[in-house]
Formats: sequence, structure tokens, C-alpha cells
Amino acid sequence: MDNFNFYSPTQFIFGSEREKEAGKYTKRFGGTRVLIHYGSGSVIKSGLLDRVKKSLSEAGVWFTELGGVVPNPRSGLVYSGVELCKRENIDFILAVGGGSVIDSAKAIALGAVYEGDFWDFYCGKRIEKALPVATILTLTAAGSEGSMGTVITHENGMLKRAANHDVLRPAFSILNPELTCSLPPFQTACGAIDMMAHVMERYFTNTKNVEISDRLAEGIMLTIINEAPKAMTDPNDYDARANLMWAGMVAHNDTCGVGRESDWSSHQMEHELSGLYDVAHGAGLAVMFPAWMKYVMHHDLMRFAQFAVRVWGCEMDFQNSEKTALQGIQRYEQFATSIGMPIRFAELGAKAEDIPLLVKTLGLGEQTMGSFVKLTSDDVRKIYELAV
Repeated sequence: MDNFNFYSPTQFIFGSEREKEAGKYTKRFGGTRVLIHYGSGSVIKSGLLDRVKKSLSEAGVWFTELGGVVPNPRSGLVYSGVELCKRENIDFILAVGGGSVIDSAKAIALGAVYEGDFWDFYCGKRIEKALPVATILTLTAAGSEGSMGTVITHENGMLKRAANHDVLRPAFSILNPELTCSLPPFQTACGAIDMMAHVMERYFTNTKNVEISDRLAEGIMLTIINEAPKAMTDPNDYDARANLMWAGMVAHNDTCGVGRESDWSSHQMEHELSGLYDVAHGAGLAVMFPAWMKYVMHHDLMRFAQFAVRVWGCEMDFQNSEKTALQGIQRYEQFATSIGMPIRFAELGAKAEDIPLLVKTLGLGEQTMGSFVKLTSDDVRKIYELAV
């Protein structure tokens, strides 16, 4: 196991109707002038936004609002949010929604205390400070409610890029599983795959002797595999939603990633897919991850065999570990298909003829990406081709 620092300061307020406490916690964490940031009309129609506003008002907290976040959140709304925060002297951002809303809120939080272009931070500029952000989660998927990451798509070129720093970890996150019960099955499935991917990016590692985080990762994946179909069969199954909601958080706050090398090349390749085609992130990951696994599995067949045995219940073939490894990848594909996820380019609406463009916009040049196996541009091209 490698040396590590682990910092996870977010306070989690979990359970039924806890969004009614938003004002109390906002005030406790120093919010006096708040931007409520959200997506479409769903938080309005459900009454959630009104409950949040009432809670803030009762706590004596001033607020304004900015809606309109879309999946694969865009730079244009971030620029509007930054301008609003500076004009209104906002000192706290409350994100009400899923990962896209939270990512957009984090980007605004960066730009609001910076004189330059917020996009600088998505191009490698060192992050030093941001406005505090809190979340009220409505979609279990991205793990942004507990993570230090944010992903934004810039409309100039539709480039999808990430920024990461501990200052972006939310001050608090309110997690009410009931708020996810109205999700369509497709969104629940996308969330399940996204969570699985966050764990697998950490699970496939070159670091040895990481049994504790291996077992944590396997437990999270088994929970997702067991609970996602239940939530899709009965959207109002509170316990299934609750287990998925907490799994989504621990999948990406790095609990199962400490002390070990992580990869993230599948996420980078998917970002180009969702940037070009505007597909759901989870759906894109369902296509890219098995292609990546097939391409790199010979680097450490026994790790893939362990994944097959411990997560998918395959029988270990000690004479042919490649067979066991492939069975695990096939079981993953079968799971994705069983919950309505695509596993091939055509199912996404992606085109083989666009692969050179996907590789180009990834921008590797002569560099490599990933850690489990360092991938060149040619490797990336071959992985995209495996996904066709």
C-alpha cells in the first residue's frame, strides 16, 4: 500500500425530508448570501425548490437563484453564475440537483473568487480557493456530493474537462433517498454504471497489497449490482434507493482509492464521446469500460480474474486465467445490458468514422494517459475501435 493523505470534510445529512434543514446547515457553515443553483423544472414541479427556499428564509439567509443546468454542464451558464456571484456578493453556493448541477456549482465557486477565466482551472492552473459549496442531491451517480472533482464542457469546441482540489469538497451534503424515487429507469441505470466506473477506475491498479481497499471496492460494486435492479423494478423502494445513494458517495470520495494508484483513462475517453455526441455520461462509460478492459487485461490477468470471481461470482480457472478474466468482463456487459445500458458505439449513436476526431480532441499528442497501462494515441484509437 502506498503512502497517502485522506481529507474528507463534508458533513452528510442523510434521510427522509432532511432537505428541510438546508437553512440551518447553510447558516452553520457561514452562508449569508446564497446562490441556489439547479437544473430544469423537476426541482420546481416536485416542490423541492420551494422547500429549500422556505428553509433558507426561516433561517434568515438571503438567497438568489440560477437554474438551467443541463447534463454535461456547459461553460456558458458557469460564466453567468460567476458574474451573478460577483455582482451580488455571494458567499455560499447551494447546488440542488445531480452531478451536473454540483459540477456547475463548483465551477462557479472557482470563478467567483478569481479575476481570470474559470476555464483556466480546467486547463491545469493550480486551484487555491473557491466559495464554499453545499449540495442537496437528487440523482445518485456522479459522487460529486462528496468528491473534490468537477467536470465542465466548454461550448467553444465542446471540450469536456475536469478540475480537482480539496477546496471543492462540499461543506455539507443533504442526501434524502426519496428525492431519487421519481428518476426514470434510464437515469437510475446510468447512475449505477457511473458509480461502478468510479470504483473500477480505482480497482484496476498496479499497487500491490491493497486488500482493505480491494474489499471495500468489491463491497460497493456488489451493492450496486444488487440494488440497482430493485430500484428500477420498484422506484419507490426506499432501502434500495438509500443503499445506492450511499454507495454513490463512497464510490467517489476516494474511500476505496487511498493508498493505491488509480487509472481514469476510461473516463477521459468517455468525456470525448459525451462531448461530441452529448450522450449521458453513464451510458458512455458502459460502452468504453469493457472495451478498455479487453484491451488492457493481459497486463494483469489475475486482477481481472479476481474481479470476475469476487464481484461476478465466476469460477476461477487456474489453468486458464484469461478465460476467467474474460468471463468477468462478459458478466459486466450482461449486467449493463440487463439494466438497459448500451455496450457498443451504435447503441449510443456514435460513429466509427468519428474515431480519428475523438482521438484528436483528446489531445494526447506524444504523451500517454492512464496508470494501469499507459496509453498512447494509437492505443486509444484501438480501444475506441473495440467499442464499435
